[in-house]
Amino acid sequence: MTPRKILVTSALPYANGPIHLGHLVEYIQTDIWVRFQKLRGHECYYVCADDAHGTPIMLRADQEGISPEALIAQVWQQHTADFAEFNIVFDNYHSTHSAENQALSALIYGRLHDAGHISTRTITQAYDPVKLMFLPDRFIKGDCPKCGAQDQYGDSCEVCGATYAPMDLKNAVSAISGEKPIAKESEHYFFNLADFADMLAEWTRAGHLQPEVANKMAEWLKSGLQPWDISRDAPYFGFEMPNAPGKYFYVWLDAPIGYMASFKNYCDKHGLDFNAFWGKHSTAELYHFIGKDIIYFHALFWPAMLHGAHLRTPTAIFVHGFLTVNGEKMSKSRGTFIKARTYLEHLNPEYLRYYFAAKLSSGMDDIDLNFDDFSQRVNADLVGKVVNIASRCSGFILKRFDGLLSGHCAEPVLFEQFILAHASIADYYETREYGKAMREIMALADKANAYIDEKKPWVLAKEEGKEQELQAVCSMGINLFRVLVAYLKPVLPGLAQASEAFLNSKTEAWADGLSLLLNHKINTFKPLMTRVEPEKIASIIEASKASLEKAAPEPAAKRFEPIAETVAFDAFAKLDLRIAKIISAECVEGSDKLLKLTVDIGDETRTIFSGIQSAYQPQDLQGKLTVVIANLAPRKMRFGVSEGMLLAAGPGDKEIWLLSPDAGAVAGLRVG
Repeated sequence: MTPRKILVTSALPYANGPIHLGHLVEYIQTDIWVRFQKLRGHECYYVCADDAHGTPIMLRADQEGISPEALIAQVWQQHTADFAEFNIVFDNYHSTHSAENQALSALIYGRLHDAGHISTRTITQAYDPVKLMFLPDRFIKGDCPKCGAQDQYGDSCEVCGATYAPMDLKNAVSAISGEKPIAKESEHYFFNLADFADMLAEWTRAGHLQPEVANKMAEWLKSGLQPWDISRDAPYFGFEMPNAPGKYFYVWLDAPIGYMASFKNYCDKHGLDFNAFWGKHSTAELYHFIGKDIIYFHALFWPAMLHGAHLRTPTAIFVHGFLTVNGEKMSKSRGTFIKARTYLEHLNPEYLRYYFAAKLSSGMDDIDLNFDDFSQRVNADLVGKVVNIASRCSGFILKRFDGLLSGHCAEPVLFEQFILAHASIADYYETREYGKAMREIMALADKANAYIDEKKPWVLAKEEGKEQELQAVCSMGINLFRVLVAYLKPVLPGLAQASEAFLNSKTEAWADGLSLLLNHKINTFKPLMTRVEPEKIASIIEASKASLEKAAPEPAAKRFEPIAETVAFDAFAKLDLRIAKIISAECVEGSDKLLKLTVDIGDETRTIFSGIQSAYQPQDLQGKLTVVIANLAPRKMRFGVSEGMLLAAGPGDKEIWLLSPDAGAVAGLRVG
C-alpha cells in the first residue's frame, strides 16, 4: 500500500466558552479517523485551533475586566485540557489570534482584492451611542413591531415569527449599554461570491461533498449568490484589514484560514513543506470535518476564497449531524447540556468515544445520547464482551503457567478469521461508517466468547491431564482479545495502551500484520474497564443542572405578554391566507434566527424571511406545505425584501410549529 499524505482538520471551537458533549461528536469522529490513518502507515496530520475573534469575545472580556488576549489564553488552556483527557490528539492546536493567521489572512485577502473580487458599499446599521460601536442583530432587543412581544432580538420575533430590520423594533435598546441605538452609515467590504458561481457549481458536484450536501449547495447556487460582507467596524477584536484603518476582518473570514495557520505553525516547528499541502498543485489530501450548521461557509465561501487566492481546495468536506440527549435537544433545565469537564469528573472518557463510534455513520443524521442505551452498550460490549475475554483467560495463564502463553495455536482457522476481518473493518473506518465497524468487531467478540464457552477452561482446570489444553485454550482467548483491541485502537486508545502493557506487546500498525503470541510472557492482569453505574449518570445530570441554574431560561409567563388589542372580524377577513409550497430554504448569512424561503403561492413565487431557524433545518422544509399571509405589504430588510409572512405558533427556540395543511392541499388554495 502506497503511503498517503493527509491533512485533517476539525471545525474551530469558539473561544468564548467550554467544550460540551455536542462539540465532542466531531472531535472524537475526527480523532478516530486520524488514528486509523496513522495505524495504516500514512503520513497524516491533524490540526485545529481556537476561533478567537469577534464581538462576543470582546464583550465577555470587557465584562470580566480582562483583555481579550487574556480571555482567549484562559479558554485555550481549558479546551486543550478537555481534549487531552478525551484522548483527542492534535498534531498542532493553535489559535486564530496568531501571527501566522494574520499573515495568511492578509495574503488571501490581498490576492482576492487584486483580482477584483472585493467591492465596497455603504450600509446603514444600528449603532450604540454609549459604547460607540455598531451592533450585531443579536445585541439589539426591543418590542416586536408586529405583535408587541417584548425582549425580542433585532431580526425576528420568537413569538409571532415576524421578520424586520433591527431599527424597526419598538423601544429598541442595545443589549450592551441599554441605550437606544441610532442609525449610522458605514462603508463595508464585500467578497463577490457570485464571481465563483461556475467554479462552485462544478466543484460541489465533483465528489468533494456528501450527496445530500451537494444537493443543498445546488439549491443555494440556483437561488443566486450574494456578496458576502467580510468587514466589521472598530471596536472589534480581530485583525485590522490592510489599507483600511478602523476596518477588521469578519471572524468568519479568518476562522477557516486558521486551519492553514495552525498547519503553518506546525510546519515551521518541524521543517515540513507547507506548500506541499496548501499550494495550488498540491497532491496531498485535505479533509475538513464539520457540523451541518456551518456548511454554507465551508462548501461555498471557503473553496471560493481558496480558488480565488490561487490555493488548493479541499479533497472532501465530511459533514455530521447534531447531538441530542435522551431524544431531545440538549437542555439546561434538564441537566443534559453537559460540559466535557462535568462528564470527565464522573465517567471514563473512553465510554463516550465508544458510544459515539457505535452511533456514527458517514451521513448527516443526528445522533442521540440515550443514557440507558449508553450504560447498556458500554456494559455489554466493552465490559461484558471484550474485557471479559482477557479477564476469563488471564487468571489461568498467570496462576497455572506463570504468565507464559502456549507454544502452539489451538485454533488456527479461528485466528485467521479474526485477521481476515481487517479488510472490511478498515473499509468501514475509511468511509467513516464507524457504527458498522463496531458491530463487526463485537460480532468477533461474540465468536471469541463462544469459543471459550465451548472449551470451558474452568472445567479443564479441574481435570487431570488437561494442563496443555487449558493453556492452549486460554492462550487462544488472549490472542483473540489482542486482535479485538487492535481493531478498537482508533476508538479506545486508552484501553489499547493498558491492554498492550498487560500483553507485554505493543501494536504500532494495523491489525493485518498481527501474528500469534506464542511462548510469550504476559504481565499481571488489572481490571481494564468497570461497569457504568446509574448513580454516575445521575451525578452528571445533577452537576449539569447545578452549574447552569443561573443560565436557566426565563419562565414562559415572563416571555409572553398578553396582547391588549383585539382585531375586528372585518379586519381579519382582509387577510389573504394561502396554502404555500416551500420550494427552497436557506440560512441567512449574518443572522442566527432567519431563514430565507422561496414559496409557491399558486400564481407566483415569493421570497419570505422567517425567524424559524432555531426549529427547522433548511433542508427539512423543502417541499412542505404551509400557510402564508399573501397580501402583507412587502417589507425591506437589510437581507432583502420579504414578500409575506408564514403562520407559526409556539414559545420559540426549538418549539416553533408551522401551520401544516393536509398533504392533499395544493399551492395557491385560499384558506377560510
